[in-house]
Amino acid sequence: MKIIHMISGGDVGGAKTHVHTLLAGLSKTEEVLLVCFTNGPFVEEAKALGIPTLVIPGSLRKAVSKLETMIREEGFELIHCHGSKANLVGSLLRPKLGLPTVTTIHSDYRKDYMGRPFAAMTYGQINRHALRKMDYWIGVSDITVDMLHERGFDPNRTFVIFNGVPFDLPAPKLDREAYLRSLGIEPEPGMTVFGIAARINPVKDMATLIRGFAKTVQVCPKARLIIAGDGELRQQMEALARELCPAGTVVFAGWVQDTHSFYSALDVNMLTSLSEGFPYALPEGASRHCATIATRVGGVPSLVDHEVNGLLFQPKDVDTLAEYMIRLAKDHDLIRTYADRIYEKTREKFSVDATVARQKEIYATILRRFARQKSRKKDGIMICGAYGKGNSGDEAILGSIVSQLRAKDPDVPIYVTSRSPKQTAHDVRVGSVYTFRPGKIRRLLKKTALYLSGGGSLIQDATSSRSLWYYLNSIRSAKRAGNKVMMFSCGIGPVHWKHNRKRAAKTIQKYVDTITLRDQASLDELKTMQVQNVPARVTADMAFLIEPAPESTVNRFCAENGLDSSCPWLIIAPRPWEGTKQHLDDLAQAAVYASKTYGLTPVFLAMEPGKDNQVCREVAELTRKEAACVVVEAPKDAALAVALIQRAACVLGMRLHSLIFAAAAGVPFCGIAYDPKITGFMDYAGQGMCCDISEAQADTLCHMIDYMTQAQSRGGYDDCAARLRAKARENTEIAFSLIS
Repeated sequence: MKIIHMISGGDVGGAKTHVHTLLAGLSKTEEVLLVCFTNGPFVEEAKALGIPTLVIPGSLRKAVSKLETMIREEGFELIHCHGSKANLVGSLLRPKLGLPTVTTIHSDYRKDYMGRPFAAMTYGQINRHALRKMDYWIGVSDITVDMLHERGFDPNRTFVIFNGVPFDLPAPKLDREAYLRSLGIEPEPGMTVFGIAARINPVKDMATLIRGFAKTVQVCPKARLIIAGDGELRQQMEALARELCPAGTVVFAGWVQDTHSFYSALDVNMLTSLSEGFPYALPEGASRHCATIATRVGGVPSLVDHEVNGLLFQPKDVDTLAEYMIRLAKDHDLIRTYADRIYEKTREKFSVDATVARQKEIYATILRRFARQKSRKKDGIMICGAYGKGNSGDEAILGSIVSQLRAKDPDVPIYVTSRSPKQTAHDVRVGSVYTFRPGKIRRLLKKTALYLSGGGSLIQDATSSRSLWYYLNSIRSAKRAGNKVMMFSCGIGPVHWKHNRKRAAKTIQKYVDTITLRDQASLDELKTMQVQNVPARVTADMAFLIEPAPESTVNRFCAENGLDSSCPWLIIAPRPWEGTKQHLDDLAQAAVYASKTYGLTPVFLAMEPGKDNQVCREVAELTRKEAACVVVEAPKDAALAVALIQRAACVLGMRLHSLIFAAAAGVPFCGIAYDPKITGFMDYAGQGMCCDISEAQADTLCHMIDYMTQAQSRGGYDDCAARLRAKARENTEIAFSLIS
């Protein structure tokens, strides 16, 4: 690959280190040129690292003209920008050259000029405009990428990379004692040295650090603080330190060139920023075996696991910061524990080699997708369903659909209609549009090639006719926009009204290319609606393909929600519905029966918290009179929800996806049917017992609990899960066959 990188050339801190280390690694295998617009230390350091570097000073017009000619003549394949000036130049070159243009965003660009209002109104606004002109965006942390998604950047064109640090380090030029003495600090036994390397500007919030240290040194007089860096607030911070801290306990070291000696002299590496991307100073300190205290901002939690390998606090929380500094100053064994743990994590995930490999992977993906975009008039998939409404079952379906589509074609653009588009973009990393923005949806449909209606029960009028009409109109719009249309892993019915049945059948026959259904009952309903001449196959719900979350993640969730994993659970997943109120006492009696007879802890699981919390609490309140129980909101993370249900001894569910998750995990389950989709699934699964909500008396529910506890010794549940997973995989194969 032949890549041109552009940066202003006056950069310091994390952005400078990221570019230098990245390009030094890339230049070993790829043809790389670094272009700077000003001369200075940045350029000299780049050249010293062996990075091919060119300086183009002067006017913007001159720089753009020279770069355009050079890029054409030398055959560069990709333009990579860093920072506001480079973004502006890249945005001007992009339409001239027709090459993929990408930028790495190292921080919150809205805060880059904090405390400099004129610069924010000029350079800041220009940068915001230029960023929107890029083809692709790379964030230096998951949080940075989430920030981009919240501001409307297309998740199909964003990537994550983490700052990498080297581990093949020479011995420091100065040992700890010599380095401290060079700063005027006399080493002594029991001393704890805190330090920070950062620009002294408003974003880094050194005032909080100094105030926290002032409280610390009152309790731990052998504590010392070294501030390495410079900036517009240095004089103010020096005055604050003189006012609050004993003389000689705080040292301002200025810009430090020998960072290896600096970090090797520290016990604890500090960060008090109000905002960050992924601060290079933290992995750099971790690579030198420093413990870490940092604000919970940006990508910091990607590296620092609170109370595991370091300590995190909220920005500006001086009291908590001081508490943590005092804790470490009094416990050097804890410092060593945190230092060793963060060193191992950094070595595994945040090395230079890992960063370089990730960047090459991103480049390959960008070049592949850019070529694909130019060769295809229509490309991409639009998914329409009941997403973004807080129902963990529906969100699980979406997560599974997206992961399976991406596994089949990692470059396909995916868009989803959602009631909460920002949340959907965050959760599944797809482009998302508000459900009731028809104009924007139509514009996207002109780009996409395939429209998936589902999964879930969209063709029904039990909730309302308007919902049914919306999905039918969406199907018609997608087909008229030139998309192949598939009703994807869906449930059908009930459709009660004669007019609705006729309208649904007509729309499906005219505009749908193929249908996959999650149970036999849905296929039977289609037949009774007189839907003919449309290929339809019974497969299975996509939620069967969700892989459960790691055990450590489940343990943390259980601890946070008061769930004792050492005791077997009966998960009960009720929902508000006509008839539920009359059977709250029956559910409570069944829960007490399970507790007293089988030693099961009743866990009332709110699958859709906004709707289910109240009924869960009401049943739990009745249960607590005779048995201990827990009310839990189902996690938004579908993998975690599946793993949680996997730990249950058995599941009694009204919510369909509580039953599907149990079936997928091979956990005994029984259903309470408020809707034909419950009985349809139970019949198709061929496992468990089911009763109608009107028949959910205590003795019936207790009989179900007997059945499930005895079923644990019977086979069949694992075979059921394997069969339905295989059927669920057919959905994706059929979808791609439409556009192959």
